[in-house]
Amino acid sequence: MDLSEASERISQKFKSQSVEVDAAAIEKKLRILVEQFGVNLAEAEKTVIENIAKEHGLESIPRQNAEQREIGSLLPGEWATIEAKVVGLSKPFSPTISQTGILADATGAIQFTAWARANAPLLQEGQSYRIESAVVDDYRGVPKLNFHAGTTITLLDENVAAIPQMTRVADLRPGVASMRVKMVQEWEARHDRIFQTGLVGDESGTIKFTIWKDDDATALETGTVYNIFYAAVSEFQGRLSITLNEAKCFPDEEGEIEVGTGGATYQGAIITIGPGSGVIKRCPVEGCNRVLSRMNYCPVHEMQSGFRYDLRIKGVLDDGEKAHNILMQREVVEAATGLTLEEAVETVESSPMGLDDVLYRLKDTMMGRYFTCTGNDLGETVLIKGCAPVTFDPDRHAELLNRLGGEADAE
Repeated sequence: MDLSEASERISQKFKSQSVEVDAAAIEKKLRILVEQFGVNLAEAEKTVIENIAKEHGLESIPRQNAEQREIGSLLPGEWATIEAKVVGLSKPFSPTISQTGILADATGAIQFTAWARANAPLLQEGQSYRIESAVVDDYRGVPKLNFHAGTTITLLDENVAAIPQMTRVADLRPGVASMRVKMVQEWEARHDRIFQTGLVGDESGTIKFTIWKDDDATALETGTVYNIFYAAVSEFQGRLSITLNEAKCFPDEEGEIEVGTGGATYQGAIITIGPGSGVIKRCPVEGCNRVLSRMNYCPVHEMQSGFRYDLRIKGVLDDGEKAHNILMQREVVEAATGLTLEEAVETVESSPMGLDDVLYRLKDTMMGRYFTCTGNDLGETVLIKGCAPVTFDPDRHAELLNRLGGEADAE
């Protein structure tokens, strides 16, 4: 959608109210907002309409005379009128937003944002509405429906049919999706606003999930299969993840899924084993699992008298082309180093060097050595699921010698 098209549309809207506005003058105003101030076109269009309405003393802003659309056909930059059912609501993270949630019809679902300045009526979950003159925007590749001052919302007497379609993890795209997955792992939260984060997956692969702190937030249980309806799927730096605050998660106690790794193989030298590696202490509060400081302080539950030991490695693997941040959890560390958690704890409790003794032992065992690792790239870190030392390969040895112009049996 270009500026001239938007300008003509605005001109026609005011013409319908017997107000003549030059389309060229409108385009000039839009161009300043979009090209000089970096405002997205939908927001610029709304701003220009509001300003022109004030200039001509109009009490109400002209509304877009749009035909009713299906959610599955909406595109960013459009003005839209839809009839949809509210299938999820979440607590706004900013006072400038009055309500956020998810709307659905038979063709799909979309997140919505009602800005506080729009003074839109609050929607009720489970009710269906006709929403006229809303703007389709996008954030990080995710289409969203924004309510503004000119949006009209009418409660419908009959519910709109909204039938979620299950999607495989490997087929997820930014937007809203439903899926059947198994909770695979829970990770340590790196932000105070995070209630729970980890990994869920199905036969086609795995994906990171996040639940933000909310009065209604409910944690997933590791190993349990869930039918998840209307999760928000977002993309950041080429990586997909899902947010479950607006979604409906129903456990299937008897369900079972063989989760596929969907991972990649990395071969290279481990060049760093960093702080936070070795034996660590975790918070004993149920559902927390955060790492405690050396003084047994949990960032959420504060000082703890008890704890449970764990073993991990946070390091860097260099494959010759790129350095990868890696995280190995207890089972992988034990298999790769031959050091069990029980042996490591015994060392910590009997050695004058305590935790550092185990850390130095892990460094001696792995740093500077070559390993073949399999795992999932989570964006900033590769979660290693398997790790084995690289052994002598005569074919590879011969290939490298030939590349240098020598022979396989050269001294």
